[in-house]
Amino acid sequence: MNLKNKKELAARTLNVGKNRIVFLEEGLNEIKEAITKEDIRTLYRDGLILIKPIKGRKKIKKRGRKGPGKIKIKVKKRKQNYVRITRKLRRILKDLKKKGAIDKDLYYDTRKKIKMKMFKSASNLKEFLENIHKIKSKEKTKIRKKKKL
Repeated sequence: MNLKNKKELAARTLNVGKNRIVFLEEGLNEIKEAITKEDIRTLYRDGLILIKPIKGRKKIKKRGRKGPGKIKIKVKKRKQNYVRITRKLRRILKDLKKKGAIDKDLYYDTRKKIKMKMFKSASNLKEFLENIHKIKSKEKTKIRKKKKL
């Protein structure tokens, strides 16, 4: 007695897997005669067709919440932005060093600051370098004034 097709029909009708469908032996003759989905539904209501419970963890059951330390954030976009900005700033710094606009010590200090994400954009870097240039020029004028006195 092959009830494979009936089992598939019951699974489709009751929205469960084929392995979860169980036919009771006292209703096998009625199950053989069942042709439509409506027949399967009536047999299920009468209790001749049973559905096995789900094995394993219930999906419905709420899982424990994770704290902020456990959350894994996607890094790819953030890293791409970091790399893009860092390369741009290093290129600008390299050009300034070639031109002789900044000295070796300032070059290395600024590179360290770029690595620490101190600058958000090229304009931010240029502004920082201008401020340092102003400070150095003020110091030089102070030193010249002292020498004259």
